[in-house]
Amino acid sequence: MNIKYIDTHAHLNLSAFKEDVDAVALLCKKEGVAVINVGTKETTSAKAVELSRQYGHLYSIIGLHPIQTVPGMHDEVEIGEGGEPFKSKGEVFNKDFYRELAKSEKVVGIGECGFDYWHTASDSYAVQEEAFIAQIELANELNLPLMIHTRGPKPGKESPTGRSVYADVYDTLKQYAKVPFNVHFYAGTFAEAEKFFELGGTISFTGVITFAKDYEEVVRNAPLELIHGETDCPYVAPIPHRGKRCEPWMVQEVYKKIAEIKEMDEDVVREQLVKNAIRHYKIL
Repeated sequence: MNIKYIDTHAHLNLSAFKEDVDAVALLCKKEGVAVINVGTKETTSAKAVELSRQYGHLYSIIGLHPIQTVPGMHDEVEIGEGGEPFKSKGEVFNKDFYRELAKSEKVVGIGECGFDYWHTASDSYAVQEEAFIAQIELANELNLPLMIHTRGPKPGKESPTGRSVYADVYDTLKQYAKVPFNVHFYAGTFAEAEKFFELGGTISFTGVITFAKDYEEVVRNAPLELIHGETDCPYVAPIPHRGKRCEPWMVQEVYKKIAEIKEMDEDVVREQLVKNAIRHYKIL
């Protein structure tokens, strides 16, 4: 397959695609879009690996999402557009399980791990931190890059540490990580992004940049060699697909918007973003 785009963070492994995952995977192949599916717990990580074994243009990242570390009900409002309500049971990160799963050559990273202050109670910080550090340790052991999740508290709610989620993630990575990482669905400041770059990380942008201007300063100023395009599907479909379930082939619109914001040639941006993903995840 001639790879024209790489969606560096997708979730074809979630229930939103249970009825037509094969059709979507084949459409991605037709559009020249390679896809990295990201696990959120044991079952969805295993599904991501299963899909990557089935399709040559699909890859997988395996790990435990911070909102899956504590029990809680997550409704559509909490998890975003296109999401289905679900109940997290509070899973403990099992290194042995993920170490065995990582034996697949199609596993290209560990995560998504990090901190989520939006969906969880403030007293869950210690549990989230424990799972985060355990995944960093496994990534170090296996020499695989980390997929990082960051989400701050709801408006009017304090973070459990009194600091930004990006500061907490940065300090944890600086102390423990010995491998590269990607801060996905980046929504921090450019100053915070620079600190991640200095630490050996990259950042990625979703379809939200096609309809919200809050991200333009970071997109404009971030070095092209240190960013990625993603969908985080089934969430946040880009313009012109708003209101529909987001799918990985829609990452083309993210690439185009990055080129527009940076005032660069679309093909130049597209080719560099593909090179970035190949280099970062060693997928080809």
